[in-house]
Order: sequence, then structure tokens, then C-alpha cells
Amino acid sequence: MLADVVAQMETLYDPAWAESWDAVGLVCGDPAQDVRRILFAVDPVSVVVDEALEYGADLIVTHHPLYLRGTTSVAATTFKGRVIHRLIRNDVALYTAHTNADVADPGVSDALARAVGLSGELRPLLPAVDDPRRGLGRIGTLPSPMTLRAFAERAASGLPGTAGPLRVAGDPDRPVVTVAVSGGAGDSLLGTARASGADVFLTADLRHHPASEFMEAEGGPALIDASHWATEWPWLADAAERLTSALAAKGINVEARVSRIVTDAWTSTTPYSPPRAP
Repeated sequence: MLADVVAQMETLYDPAWAESWDAVGLVCGDPAQDVRRILFAVDPVSVVVDEALEYGADLIVTHHPLYLRGTTSVAATTFKGRVIHRLIRNDVALYTAHTNADVADPGVSDALARAVGLSGELRPLLPAVDDPRRGLGRIGTLPSPMTLRAFAERAASGLPGTAGPLRVAGDPDRPVVTVAVSGGAGDSLLGTARASGADVFLTADLRHHPASEFMEAEGGPALIDASHWATEWPWLADAAERLTSALAAKGINVEARVSRIVTDAWTSTTPYSPPRAP
């Protein structure tokens, strides 16, 4: 039943770990309904619903909430309302694990760290107050030193492709051994990354002014800015495996698929033209 799947998800990713502003948990679905197939995706958007219906999923688990800021209406006059209507009409439940999955052990940043080549022990970049094994971001080491240029290439090959390339700030020949990562927007962790002793900090959604000021100061790590979607996508396979294995141990067998549809907001790029003479 859906109730069993939700209970297991909340054992792995306790809603109490979520930030106070977050919206996690069951969005729609009857706890008594049967669940045979689960689709994991980053975003609860229309193409993901299309895939769920094609797959025959009874449940979609997403990282991002559908209604992060709440709502007073689910009318089908908006894309979010249409998503809800389609899900309910087709008996497909929707569940969200967001910041509670970010800080879990293992969580979103553990999967990101492994995807970009970290192979040793990982520790939180910003540990949780109540449990130092959990927390935001991860920091670890590479199997052997490499240049920033080589690490950026390694990261790009390990992450799912999106329209945009990785953006790198720092000397391309700088040696890299210790790496800090954080899935999703990482502006808030820039200060923590500087104090961590990492050689590079890989995250997403870095803004111009914080990144510029960060790089002006001496002694900090290089920066790599990746797609928000790409830094969180590696977690889906880990979450799917952990959930299905935990349920199987209880005699509950479900099938899971990780959506490979790229739902990053940016769909193409256009190179800048050469600068014109004044």
C-alpha cells in the first residue's frame, strides 16, 4: 500500500529534517491504494507525468515540491493544477522528499560526490546540530590529485548532460585533492566551503556578485557551477535502490524507474558574438 511506501520513505528521509519553509511529504494519493511501480524524478512537471502514465506508475517521488509556497486552489487553470488533476484522474500518487533528502545520510550530496569522482569517506560540509553524520553538502577526496581542468572534465562526464556547460572559476592548472559539493543552490555555503580547506567547491546556481567577491579573496577554493537539475539527479537512483531494498526486506516488492527526462529549465545555449570595436 501507499501508506507502507510513505512510511519507509519517511524512515529514510525524516520530514522532521526538512527546513521550516519546505513542503515535503504526500501531495496527493490515497494511503490505501496499491503501489506496484514508482517513478523517481527531480521535478513534478507535465513531461514527468506523461512518463509516469506511460510506465504505469502508481506513485511519483520527486525531489522538488509541486507547491513549495502553498496554494489556495488546485484548479486546472495552471500547470500545477493540471498536474494534480491528471494524477488524481489516473490514480497516481505524488510524494516529495526535498531538504530532508538534502541532509540525510546518505542524501543528495553523497550521490553528487560519487558522481563527480569522490571515492573516499564523505562528511557533511555543514553538519546538522543534532547529528554530525547528517547535514548540508559533502566534503571528501579524490583517489589521486588532478588539475582543476581535469576535475571539471571528470565532473562533466559524471553528471547528466544539460544544455549548458559547467562554469569554472579558478586557475585551470590548480591541483585538486579535496572537494566540497552541494546539490542544488549553494550560495549559502560559500563561507563554509572557504573554511573547509577544500580545493574546489562544486554546486549550482551561483550568482555573479557572491561568486565574484568569493574569488577576489585569497586562499579559498576554486568554484564549479553546474546545472541545479544535474546536481540533484544522481540522488534519484540511490533513493530508488534504498527504498525498494528496504521494502523488499519487509516482503513488499515494488518496481522503480529513474526518469531520464532532462527537466532543467534551460534548453539551449547561444554563443556570444565577438566583441565589436567601439
